[in-house]
Amino acid sequence: MSNSAIAARRADAISRGVGVTTQVYADNARNAEIWDVEGRRYIDFAAGIAVVNTGHRHPKVIAAVKEQLDKFTHTCHQVVPYENYVRLAERLNDAVPGNFKKKTIFVTTGAEAVENAVKIARAATNRSAVIAFSGAFHGRTFMGMTLTGKVVPYKAGFGAMMPDVFHVPFPVELHGQTMEASLAVLDKLFKADVDPGRVAAFIVEPVQGEGGFYEVPRAFMQRLREIADKHGILLIADEVQTGFARTGKLFAMEHFGVVADITTMAKGLGGGFPIAAVTGRAEIMDAPGPGGLGGTYGGNPIGVAAGNAVLDVIEEEGLTERATQLGNRLKQSLQSLTDAVPQIADIRGPGFMNAVEFNIPGSTEPNPDFANRVREKALEKGLILLTCGIYGNVIRFLAPITIEDGVFNEALGILETTMRQCAAEA
Repeated sequence: MSNSAIAARRADAISRGVGVTTQVYADNARNAEIWDVEGRRYIDFAAGIAVVNTGHRHPKVIAAVKEQLDKFTHTCHQVVPYENYVRLAERLNDAVPGNFKKKTIFVTTGAEAVENAVKIARAATNRSAVIAFSGAFHGRTFMGMTLTGKVVPYKAGFGAMMPDVFHVPFPVELHGQTMEASLAVLDKLFKADVDPGRVAAFIVEPVQGEGGFYEVPRAFMQRLREIADKHGILLIADEVQTGFARTGKLFAMEHFGVVADITTMAKGLGGGFPIAAVTGRAEIMDAPGPGGLGGTYGGNPIGVAAGNAVLDVIEEEGLTERATQLGNRLKQSLQSLTDAVPQIADIRGPGFMNAVEFNIPGSTEPNPDFANRVREKALEKGLILLTCGIYGNVIRFLAPITIEDGVFNEALGILETTMRQCAAEA
């Protein structure tokens, strides 16, 4: 069996709308390493897009799933409920930032979590409008892609978006968009387009994911909280990519000194098994009537078992501290390359949610071609990387937080060699 043979079958069998970053077909994986069907080894700096923060097939996660498999795999929690769903909800209620009573629901994907957060916010406020940000990514369902602040490839060709969704520029000083300018646009939006008394919620990623790993300025998040409180607007934190130790905290909102009313989660919660959650103030979460929330597979017992194990692993292995240590080492390594790689425009990111942005040397013009060359050359050397950003000129680093030091050092060596080579060839 070969990668190329499977790729040919894939092209014939699967919609082209499901894009792929590599033509590496996985055969098996362990922690931060993947072996393809041809037996070649790769170091995984994607982690399934921040899903396996605890590594591929963490023994504790696999053991919990196997134990659940021997009991039952599905009853539908809305028909015959089960205790581990309740236990995981209790743990998230305690863990999500906010010194108030919380309640939780489980669904299956991050997009579902976002959809349900909007439903809950609308039910709780009896308002319909939602304000999101440019560069945001909130999913591929209709509400998810409407909230998403990028047209291609997420919105292109899919017709009219959902009504009553507005966007404000995300503050990125590197691109000339200051916090003050973003707040001025929001003020103008309230004056020209939507009465703040009709806005149910702001939704924001504490660190943008697909948008380029830009962190919300602390002062901006605090101001957003003040504006929300002034107008009775709810604040939804989309922690689908930032959650579960990735930023050096269990949740990224812990960096900002304010709390959200509703938090969405997925990805890292399941350690490779599908599960997502919405946690929020109890009175807000109770706004929808019985039957208004849920789903056949929502809170599947396999995913719930994995989620409980993931929380154990994060605590027992000190992964929040580990994320900060790894991120600091990665950023130091990238910083050492700035003289040799003049395309580097910025190095950033909290914890182990890091990115390097490339511009045309000596300018502010984004350089997506260089970012893609680095990604491709690294892949040839056995390192899997992902690009992101509205210009496609950012490489994001999302290795499992459990990566062994030896494997991590090997990856840094590949990355340094690759970037130096691409800069020399440019």
